[in-house]
Amino acid sequence: MTTRSHEAPQDLLAALRQARARGGEALSNSLARLGVRPLTGGMQNDLYRWTSPDGDDTVIKFYTKTDRRRADREWAALNLLKPQALRTVPSPLWLDPTEPEPALGMTLLHGTPLIEADDQLNALRDLAATTTQLQAVPLSGLMAELPRIDSGEHYLVRLTQAWPELLDKQADDPLAPAMQKLLAIWHSNGDAETVIEHDEPVLSRGDANLLNWLQTHDGAACVDFEYAGFSNRAFDAADHIEHISARDVPDSVWVEVLPELGVTDANRKRFAANQRTCALRWLAVLWKQRDRRHDEFTRQHERVEMLFGSSSPYA
Repeated sequence: MTTRSHEAPQDLLAALRQARARGGEALSNSLARLGVRPLTGGMQNDLYRWTSPDGDDTVIKFYTKTDRRRADREWAALNLLKPQALRTVPSPLWLDPTEPEPALGMTLLHGTPLIEADDQLNALRDLAATTTQLQAVPLSGLMAELPRIDSGEHYLVRLTQAWPELLDKQADDPLAPAMQKLLAIWHSNGDAETVIEHDEPVLSRGDANLLNWLQTHDGAACVDFEYAGFSNRAFDAADHIEHISARDVPDSVWVEVLPELGVTDANRKRFAANQRTCALRWLAVLWKQRDRRHDEFTRQHERVEMLFGSSSPYA
């Protein structure tokens, strides 16, 4: 873990950690006393807003999950981007590595959820523009060493090992043969081999969730870099489009944005293989929850069938 920064507000962090350990009403009372407000949006970790003595709004992020070097990744990515002076990503302020819950401080971005934009096309063009800026930053340090979390290789493990094994155990399920057939088509297409082919590495946030994007006066801003690492343009474009948070965006909109996401004639085949892989991965995720999330599973099943068929708008 990176050495503790002298700028970290140690007294505040100590008080917050004590309050978090107590939880409940004691935590709420302590937050009010400390001038700290909880923020929504931290699905896996806890976020707070604090105004420093200098009057600057700071986001304090406590990592309740520390696997896969999450805090290190976010700190490294934000510091790599800091010299670019982009107004569409947070600026890193300090990192406190105290276990078991490291904390990171960063500037607060102001905006409205991009996913709620009235003009989806222009919103996604802004997203593509910011993504292109991130990908243009030369890789160095940890970001040049670690592939993004949820990489193409990681998806392949689920599709070649975990899911097939699960389907074999649940072979009596009426839908299991249809899932196995899709996996067989995926294999015969050579998609798995295409996904792991070498391609120019670029910086990636590692998380395509549209809920992490904001509309601001400076364009589309993105937060949450704890999955960051290197990737490639074709995979990240496919992952954006196929992330489950993007299902209410019409394919006609995504098709228009493809060139701005870095999809060209040269990497179109690679993009298509990655797209089918990402979509199939989400089907595998939803398979485990198919009873509780029946409508989502059904919709994803139909989408995968479409992407493997001749009616795909991306063909």
